[in-house]
Amino acid sequence: MKLLYSPASPYARKVLVLAHETGLIDRIEVTAATASPTGSAAEVAAHNPLGKIPALVLEDGTALYDSRVICEYLDGLSAGPRLFPEGAARWDALVRQALADGLLDAALLTRYERVLRPEAQRWESWEAGQTGKIAAALDRFEALVAGMPTLDIGTVAMACALGYLDLRFPDLAWRAGRPATAAWYAAFEGRPSMTATIPKG
Repeated sequence: MKLLYSPASPYARKVLVLAHETGLIDRIEVTAATASPTGSAAEVAAHNPLGKIPALVLEDGTALYDSRVICEYLDGLSAGPRLFPEGAARWDALVRQALADGLLDAALLTRYERVLRPEAQRWESWEAGQTGKIAAALDRFEALVAGMPTLDIGTVAMACALGYLDLRFPDLAWRAGRPATAAWYAAFEGRPSMTATIPKG
């Protein structure tokens, strides 16, 4: 299998963390690729018509995307404990994954506004709306962390989202007023799967 990814992508990191946690990382060839909201490399578009990463190319040439699909596929290959649980725990984990991915969606839109849009065309209300969503998601994290399991797709997604905020948005100071989330993340980011996938760029 070949994973097309960006070293700074939090969605790609989520896939890589899951691959480490399930013991599948050695079966995946990791290949850096370029993608942006204004265009993507031909190698990405050839596998994902949306031009987004990550994309997982299987041995038969089939491509899987986005990160949620890839993670569930890899989890299904795992011989060990599943990060996508069954029963009521599954819906809890999926909702936390959706919350974390939604935070990242807002963060990436904010990043594009700050970095890619010409300064004269930037929309302050747009950025305020997105950063408001980030803050609301973080406040929900604070309410959830005490009752979460140690490891599932929800905790992986949340940790990768927080790592992305550290990388791109130190100005948001997300730890302020959220001691439970800060303490939880301080412990979780020490997992070998997290230290092996620290984002770059």
